[in-house]
Order: sequence, then structure tokens, then C-alpha cells
Amino acid sequence: MAEDRKASLALSIRAQEDKIKQLKTNNAESTDIDAEIAVLKGLKQELDALSGGDKKKKGKAGKNAFTLKTAKGTKDHNDKEMAIREKVFSTISKVFKKHGAVTIDTPVFELKEILAGKYGEDSKLIYDLADQGGEECSLRYDLTVPFARFLAMNGKEYQNFKRYHIAKVYRRDQPAMTKGRMREFYQCDFDIAGTYDSMIADSEILKILTEALDALDVGQYTVKLNHRKILDGIFEVCGVPEEKIRPISSAVDKLDKSPWEDVKKEMTEEKGLPEEVADKIGEYVKLKGGRDLLEKLNADEALSNNASAKQGLADMGLLFDYMDIFDITKKMSFDMSLARGLDYYTGIIYEAVTEKSAPPAVTEGKKPKTKPNSDELDESTVGVGSIAAGGRYDNLVGMFSGVNKKGQPNLQIPCVGVSIGVERVFSILMSKQKAEEIKSNETEVYVIAVGDGLLKERMEIANELWKNDVKASFLFKNKPKLDKQWAACEKDHIPLAVIIGRDELDKGEIRIKDMRSKDDSQGSGATVKRTDMVQELKGRLAQIYNQ
Repeated sequence: MAEDRKASLALSIRAQEDKIKQLKTNNAESTDIDAEIAVLKGLKQELDALSGGDKKKKGKAGKNAFTLKTAKGTKDHNDKEMAIREKVFSTISKVFKKHGAVTIDTPVFELKEILAGKYGEDSKLIYDLADQGGEECSLRYDLTVPFARFLAMNGKEYQNFKRYHIAKVYRRDQPAMTKGRMREFYQCDFDIAGTYDSMIADSEILKILTEALDALDVGQYTVKLNHRKILDGIFEVCGVPEEKIRPISSAVDKLDKSPWEDVKKEMTEEKGLPEEVADKIGEYVKLKGGRDLLEKLNADEALSNNASAKQGLADMGLLFDYMDIFDITKKMSFDMSLARGLDYYTGIIYEAVTEKSAPPAVTEGKKPKTKPNSDELDESTVGVGSIAAGGRYDNLVGMFSGVNKKGQPNLQIPCVGVSIGVERVFSILMSKQKAEEIKSNETEVYVIAVGDGLLKERMEIANELWKNDVKASFLFKNKPKLDKQWAACEKDHIPLAVIIGRDELDKGEIRIKDMRSKDDSQGSGATVKRTDMVQELKGRLAQIYNQ
């Protein structure tokens, strides 16, 4: 078994090396190349461990020898990446707060029964934990089901509630690291709980989504819309048995990743749907548009006579009116192929996509591939996927509240929400960045000594700046070389430098230099009285931030 794995790893390493060479030849983004190099290192480390590489190097393996790598589907984030991520979280939170939301937190793991049966075919991706004392638990798959459980437990206090939650979730998915598809990742959720008039809360959720994506500057995007009741009506009109509606819906949900022929094959061969029924469904799910499509569906006699479809179409008519008021209709696409495979959606559903969302070859009828002799995905054949998604889920809270004598839920709190996939947004934003241009710290002023080290004087100036809420730093050396100080300032993109020398200090002066400017006319900096230093620096910083 070990020999087979070693042979497989050797082939994977060669394929990965060829892939990296090709990326370099094509002048690919450095972040993409670095990601593939990290994959290559992991493969080599695994092969080395299997081959007893440590024994060859050290003569014998240490008792605690192990392979240094992160678990599959997870990754470390360096300081540059964290600077972008923190900006993403801050941007999204600002939008959420603007719309009146408060935040909550829930445990990272839930009782297994809480999560069971809520995610359709994706339930197989839930991470189950070993029994640790009488309770069967699982890592949370999303933030929506824990929120519904929270409402069921605290519903009397939170009948009408706008909430946001930014936290990690876990899925046993096949990862595609460079595309933001991971096993441990952040979600940013905004939900509105409560009973309101039709489609008002839904339209505000869509407004929030567009504001967040615009503020993040992800580039061109489209929000695909559909309605579960319209889909269910279509399936009923086409002749899908009631017990097959959810499985068929899950198959339709794959149309963004697979061609219609593959989806139809799944419906007929795997799920036992007659071919003529699948063909009828195909005529509907290929439709997309705006109000024009809504009018077309309203004119469809079969649909207009179906109670479920009729209600969904009425909801969509209202939604288009409200989206016009919020000026977001131009960013929407009424797309009948959108199904959202999760079982708990009951009304409107939506998904935000970019040009990088679809697999590169999906339009050619090709599916994502695995690497040679491996079960890992070849990431060049995988798209980023949707960058945000959500919908209405009116019955989820009631599933947790128990039922009364009439068989009705003890507590029913309708909800609608959206989840922004930070990792996928992050992968798009990082592809636009050059790592060396990212400022990962917030230092505003660097204190530099010329000539003598002047350590205590540098410390005194830094202390004064800190007391006045100026972010400052200096080199931790008694007698630092001048070029090392300039280099530190340059490396960390620090905009201003306070330069001190013995002569200046004796005169009660310092010099201030704008490190962003390469203009030689600055010379060695502007001379400023020591007592005016803080005021001068704050004035310059205000100008920088207002540019």
C-alpha cells in the first residue's frame, strides 16, 4: 500500500512541477504560482516521510519526527494576506451595521441531531466529532442552522431581529485552495428574522448584498434569482413525483458546474426520472432574464394554474418592484437554473457570481478533473464558485421548536438571509494584488537616528507619539545602520519618518520626511521644532488620509 502511494506521489510531483513551469511560462499571477509551489512542497514532504527521508539525513528518525504541513483544505495566512482579510471583514461589517444589524456568536460545534437532515445531499460533507462524553456532536456546516436553533431557544426575545455573524464553518468538501474552496473557511451572514409583509425584507437583503460586493470591489458580478415555489411548481407541472422533487432540485443545482446533458443523466439514470419529464424540465431551467421572463412565465397556462408557481410568481413581481426602488435590478438575473440544494429554503433564493465563478471549461461540456493518479482536484479546471448566496427559510426555526396538539410548530419565525463567502472573495482580491505592495501593518511614523544610535531618544519620541495616538515604530538596535532603518521603513510602507541627530536634538529640532515621495527636493527632510512634532505629524497624516 505504501509503495503504491509513493508511486502515486512521484507522479503527482512531476505533474505539479510541470504545472508550475507552465504557470511561469504564461506569466501567471505570483499568488497562483506560490499556491501551487505550496502544494508541491506538501507532496514532497509526504513522499519524504514515506521514504524515510529523515533517516537518510539524520541516520535515524527522531521519536517525534512528523511532516510539517497544514491539514488538507486548510491554510495559514501570512501578514499580507491578513491585511486584506481584515479589510474585507471590516468592509462587510460596516455595511451590515448600516442596516441596523447586531451580532451574535454560537458554538463552533452543535449537537449532531441539530444539523442532521438540513442540507440535502450535502449532509455527507458534515464533520462528525468523536463522542466525548455522551453527546454526539458535529462541526457547524454553516451559520444559518445554528442561528435557527438560537431563535428556537430564545424566540420570545427575538421575534423581530436583524443579526449578522462572521465566523468559521467546516465542510468535508474536495478543496481547491487557489479558488477559495476550503474545508475550514469564514462566512459572513446577515439575516432578518420576523413576520413582515411580503418581499420587503427580501429586497433589503439583496440591497445589502449588492452594497457589500460593491464596497469590496470584486469587479463585475451578477446576482442570480429564483424562487423555490416556482421551481416546485415547474417540477409538479412537468410530472415529477413529490418524493423526487428535492433530489431533482439538487440535480438542477449542479447546472452552474456541469452541462445539461450530465444533469439530465443524473435525473434519469441515477434518480429514476422518465426521460420525457427531464426534457420538460430542461425547457424551463434553461430560461433566464428579467421582468421579460416573469411575464413569459405568467403567460404560461400550466404554471399559472399551479398554486405553488402562482404564489412564487406573485412574490417575484413584488420583488422586481422593490428592487427598482432600491436601484439594484440591473445587477439581477432571473435564472431558472438556480436551485440551491439546501433543504431548508422555502421562497426566494439567490447567488452572486463573477466571471471567475464557473469552471473554465464548463461551456465546452467538460467537468472539473482530478490530478493524475490522485483524488485531488486539478484547480485549473475548477471555478471560484458563487461568492455569496442565500434565500428565505420560513420553517427552519419551527423544526427545532416541537409541535403542539394540532401538529403545528410551537414557534414559527420566518427568516431570510444571505451569506458572503469570504474565502472566495479573498481569492479574487488577492489575484489583483502584488504582495510587495500590500501594507500589512498600520505604522504611520518610523523614528530614525543618524550618526549615534540615540536609542533612548528614539524611545522617548516613540513613547510621545504613542501617547498622542500616532502609530510609531523604531529599530530595536542600540546603534542601527542608517541603510537598515531606511530599508525597514520602505519594506513596511511607512509614510513618514522622524529623523534625529545629535545636532538637531541640541537645537530642539527634528526632521520629518515623506517616505512615499521619491522627490529629491525633500533633501534630508523638513526641519521642525521638537515641540511642534506631534502637531506637524498629525497634520501631515490627515492630508494623507484625505487624499
